[in-house]
Order: sequence, then C-alpha cells, then structure tokens
Amino acid sequence: MRAFNVTEENASLFVDLYELTMAAAYWSNHVNGIATFELYFRRLPPNRSFILAAGLEQMLEYLCNLHFTGQQVDWLQKHKAFESVDSGFFDYLRDFRFSCDVWAVPEGTPIFPLEPMVQVRGPLIEAQIVETYLLSMLSMQSMIATKAARIAHAAKGRSVVDFGSRRAHGPQAGLLAARASYIGGCIGTSNVLAGELGEIPIYGTAAHSFTMAFGSELEAFQSYNRVFPANTTLLIDTYDVEKAAHKVKEVPNVNAVRIDSGNLFDLSKKVREILDHDQLQKVQIMVSGDLNEFKIAELAQQDAPIDSFGVGTELVTSYDAPGISVVYKMVTATIAGQETSTVKTSEGKLSYPQRKQIYRFRKNGQFSRDEICEFDESPSERGEPLLQQYLQAGRCIQEMPKLSEVRRYASMQLDSLSDSMRKISAVEAYPVTLSQKLQSELARMQKRNL
Repeated sequence: MRAFNVTEENASLFVDLYELTMAAAYWSNHVNGIATFELYFRRLPPNRSFILAAGLEQMLEYLCNLHFTGQQVDWLQKHKAFESVDSGFFDYLRDFRFSCDVWAVPEGTPIFPLEPMVQVRGPLIEAQIVETYLLSMLSMQSMIATKAARIAHAAKGRSVVDFGSRRAHGPQAGLLAARASYIGGCIGTSNVLAGELGEIPIYGTAAHSFTMAFGSELEAFQSYNRVFPANTTLLIDTYDVEKAAHKVKEVPNVNAVRIDSGNLFDLSKKVREILDHDQLQKVQIMVSGDLNEFKIAELAQQDAPIDSFGVGTELVTSYDAPGISVVYKMVTATIAGQETSTVKTSEGKLSYPQRKQIYRFRKNGQFSRDEICEFDESPSERGEPLLQQYLQAGRCIQEMPKLSEVRRYASMQLDSLSDSMRKISAVEAYPVTLSQKLQSELARMQKRNL
C-alpha cells in the first residue's frame, strides 16, 4: 500500500498544477530571469490585532531539500497537461535544485497586514514553484500560534496545554499545531511525537474509559496511582464530580485533578473547597472541554480556582478564524533583460511593488509603529529591520534556534505589544505606514499600467 502523505521525497509535487504549467511555459519561452516574490496577508481575521509568524523552520527544510525524483518527472511527462511540452523541460526538472535567496521575519514575530513575512528572490521558475507549500505551511502555523497566544493571554498566568491532536485536520496538522501552540504560549502538548521531535513538554493521564474499566472509581484511581505514584492526575468527572473529589484523599500524592465537563466555574469552586477541607491544598485543578479564549477569560475574570486549562478543538483549528488572506505575489521581475517593479492593480487585490524591508519602532519599550520601505532604503528614523536572510543561493546561512528559544522570543515579542493590542475582542489597529519612496513607486506603476 502506498502512503498518501506528504514526505520529503514527494513534497516537490505538493504544488498547484498552474505552478508547473507556468514553469513549463517560462522554460519554453526562455523566461527565467531573477524575480522577487513576497508572502503577506491583506487583512486581519476577526478579533485579531496581529498575526504571530510561525512555520519558518519547516519552510526552510522544504526549500533546502526540494528536488524532483526521476519517477515524479516521468509521471509528469506522461500527464496530458504536458503532452506538448518539450522534453528539455523535464531534463530541467530532473536537475532541479532550489537556489534562491530567502529572507523572512523570525518565528514568533507579530506581523501586520501588507508586511512581507517571507521574501524569495532568485530564478523565476524556482521562486514561483514553491508558492503552494509556503502558503500552506506558514498560514496554518501562524494562525494556530496566534490562537495560542490569545488563549494564553486570556488565561492570565494560568497554564494552557494543547489537547487538540485528535481534533486536528489530520495527523500532520495535529503535529504542526502542537508546535505552533508551543510557540504561541502553551506550556506543552498531549502529542507524544511533537514532544519527541520538538522537545515540547508532554502532558496526559487517563481517559474516562480507564475509570470505567474497573469495578469502582476509587479502584481505578488507586490502580493508576500505583503505576504512576509521582505523577498522578485524576479525571474526576466520569460519574459525579463532587463524590469523586472526596475520594482524592484516599489516593496518595495526587498532583492534580481534571474536570472535563459541566459548569466549570461552579464545579471548580466546589472541588477546591473539598480538597482544601481534606488538607489537599497542593492538589491543582485542571479543566478542559470545548474551551476557547472567551470562555477562559470569563473563568479568569470570575477568579475561578483553576490552575490550568487543556484546550483542543478551538485551538488546533483556530475555530473562530480558521483562515487568513495570505498571498504570494511577485514584486520584481526581469523583463527584456531589465529587473523592474511589478504590481497588481485589480480592485480589492492591489499589490505593492519592489523588494521591501520592514522597520519596527519602539516607544517606552513597546512597539509603537512599523514602516515598510524599499529594501535598500533608509527608514524615516532608526528602527529595527525585521526581515533576516536565511538562505543564500539555496543554502542555509543561519542556524535555526531550538523551539524553546523560539517560544521565549515569541513571549518577549508579545510582551512588547501594548495591552490594547492583545485584547481578544475590540481590537486596535497597529500603525503601519509605507515610505514615501514606496508610495511614489506604486503611483508610478499604477499610472504606467492604465
């Protein structure tokens, strides 16, 4: 049986057909000069003031290993879409290696509409052919990282754990969601593979089925504790939460209890009272069950005696805003031997010409505004350039940080946003301006294209 999964070997075919038909047409017409593409989003999803960039490591791994196998090229050559294409194009694919320069904002950086998150510069065919993979990888992880940041902020210092792998849109999505959630502020995940690959702390105990497999709830609790005497969290809502809470004192060294259903505010208060009465003040309370940032914010505002949250479906699907208007647009191209700006002027889908750099400014330690400039242009005042070079001629020139370091960086970046920018509703627009030079170039290109 042939596995139906994206792998390092077959990722070159994770393209939309038009990227390959364009590649064939470019090659056949000897059009493969230097071009620049930029990946950005046009507008923010509902209730969001920023997007937290994530997915860069997987993108770079894909680009550095991108190639076509002989079997893949043979399959393409036989496809009816390519029946009139010269065989030389398929020889080109057999020798294909990615040789572009790649610039990007570091993972964990808050970004805003129109700001290039990734910039790819090199031979047109190579820069064009990677569009689908880049859009898919970066948009998905960035949405989940942003959702995690919102949830962690709503928790007001309480811990949040990713419980969503079983509700993700497939195993690969669950794995990447665990990674992005960790970047965004979750303390760990239930996904063991994510723990092994990314050194993410993993969490989990037992399901309701474990309790039901024994003659009594107490027997189940004690049986589990005998196997995990130093790491016992008891799931106490299989039958009656309050009755189960009274049984905790009969199990030694319990670390925490988890409530997965019901009125979490009322139940957590009652359970806390029972545990405290039984001199179990150190036993923590974790809750889960269809949680999101709004429910968690309400529980935090009510000062519910909850120590941590397990969040699944709403986190790994970014349930309220599962998509983002991310695009990948050409901003320069070599035409008749001359590199020139390119721009799209259709209504509602205007793009901006020229290679760009983003400069970020601070005031009193917090981010105050951004300015998008032409790449070699100096900003209006001294600011921090956000786009960094990661690939030169297809080769990695930066060592990627550990995931724990990315998470720390993201936390510092989020702390640099104003409180109003981190609200989970009634969002505030962050000031992003275009340099005068970039505005003039846009006006020139629009006039030329009339």
